[in-house]
Amino acid sequence: MTPPQKIKQWVTGQDGLDKLKMQEVDLPEPGDDEVLVEIHSVSLNYRDTEVCMGLYNHHKSVEQPPAIVPCSDMCGVVVAVGPTSTNSTDPYKNPAFQVQAGDRVISTFAPSHITGQIQARDLGNGLGGPAPGVLTKYRVFPTYGVVKIPEYMSDDEAACLPIAAMTAWMSLNCMRPTGEIIGKGELVVCQGTGGVSISAAQIAAAAGAEVIVTSSSDEKLQRAIELGAKDTINYRSKPDWDDEVLSKTNDKGADIIIEVGGATTLRKSFECVRFGGLIACIGYLGGKQDEAGARTNTNLLCLKRNVTLKGIVNGPRDELERMLRFYDEKTIKPVVDRKFKFEEADKALQYLFSGGHFGKVVIQVKE
Repeated sequence: MTPPQKIKQWVTGQDGLDKLKMQEVDLPEPGDDEVLVEIHSVSLNYRDTEVCMGLYNHHKSVEQPPAIVPCSDMCGVVVAVGPTSTNSTDPYKNPAFQVQAGDRVISTFAPSHITGQIQARDLGNGLGGPAPGVLTKYRVFPTYGVVKIPEYMSDDEAACLPIAAMTAWMSLNCMRPTGEIIGKGELVVCQGTGGVSISAAQIAAAAGAEVIVTSSSDEKLQRAIELGAKDTINYRSKPDWDDEVLSKTNDKGADIIIEVGGATTLRKSFECVRFGGLIACIGYLGGKQDEAGARTNTNLLCLKRNVTLKGIVNGPRDELERMLRFYDEKTIKPVVDRKFKFEEADKALQYLFSGGHFGKVVIQVKE
């Protein structure tokens, strides 16, 4: 099917979740070493709501444009391939990155991040801020910015992988000082039931580790058990959830904590991580600043238990490919909480921001 000459996309002026606008633009054409993708599904991340509200400003190396197509995570089908370069010495033109029309692919968050630690320059081309995002019917990507997906996954499921699952994967397998990967005999605490935490619970359980999930909802905690979590803690009925973790581990603590709360949870994470453990800092749902008089002395707390405190900003293409092989081997199916139509994208973002979801929220772009 020939793509239309005019396509629809959503744009945010970064002035509020209720101010997104749909517009019609020309169909883009792929240049050298680029592909045109018909986007089928887009999944949402908390950062997308921050971009739309003009609040995604904690990366000093990133300057946001005044108006932008939001969102970074998509699954789609390659419909056209631009001319292919023969420069085999350029790491971004690796023949292994090439795809063909008809291939099902997902986006990578920062296309230039091929391997190793992410750099400031990579954040400068992060999709959905500051680079144009994927909440559009069609988009051109550099060939190195898309990756083929396992056949068993639906488009909606695969769209959940680029940020949520990848961030969880990096937290579990790539950030400990001596290179350990998650496995049997280890314990992971996942705070909450959002996209990253649920992805981490699935990955850790599939690898043979034990998982404790925290939430204020008993219903969500029951769903976490059904996904493979060994135990749960309702932090509303048991606000000293760090003591609960210690009690459940004979005072050893967790090997890895998926820390998404920020100012309101970090101190407790330090209190229940094991000696030599990892606190993977993912987000700040509880706030970006400590409450008055509640300063957290991270230097002392890290030394107290020889803790690694690591900020996680997604991961490189080669780790995404390794994660996809793991998902394929274990047949892990990402959890989709709710689906919205393309015309309801603004409502989908508002729903995500409300915090009632379990797993991922998906926008079905292709009708």
